[in-house]
Amino acid sequence: MTDRTSGEPPATGAKGPDELRRQIERTRSELGDTVEELAGKMDVKGRARARAADLRDKAGAMTVQLRSSAAQAGHTVHDKATQASHTVHDKATQAGHKAHDRTTQSGHQIQDRTQRAARLTQGKASETSAALERRAEHSVPQPARPLVMAAIRHPRPVLIVGAALAAIVVVSWRYPKK
Repeated sequence: MTDRTSGEPPATGAKGPDELRRQIERTRSELGDTVEELAGKMDVKGRARARAADLRDKAGAMTVQLRSSAAQAGHTVHDKATQASHTVHDKATQAGHKAHDRTTQSGHQIQDRTQRAARLTQGKASETSAALERRAEHSVPQPARPLVMAAIRHPRPVLIVGAALAAIVVVSWRYPKK
């Protein structure tokens, strides 16, 4: 027989019975390996099972990898959403503070303008009152002078009485008795 697997030149003959036995053993071993290889190639079911097991292992590994990737992506999305939420909250808070500050500033400005207008109006009213008192002292006859002076100093009751008289006049003119 020839040795095809080892690449050795074919044996030309045995030099003794011991060497012949060794060659026979070697040939049997090679023949057994060759038979096992051929049997493995002929065992379609076994090869299919081995291939299926390999594919199951790969699928399991891919499943674990995909789950890990999905979990990592979920954490990343959660972190980004949380960060965006905090950013929006901070911006809304800042906008609220700015609006509050502007409103407060506007309120103070309006209050200052109102106070200035009130002082100015009060000053003009005082001047007008003083002018009316001086006029009343010189031009109103003596019996009516105390009444006119009281009306100048306290105009509300006079205005109320005047408005009531005006209402009576308008009603009597609008709805005359028959």
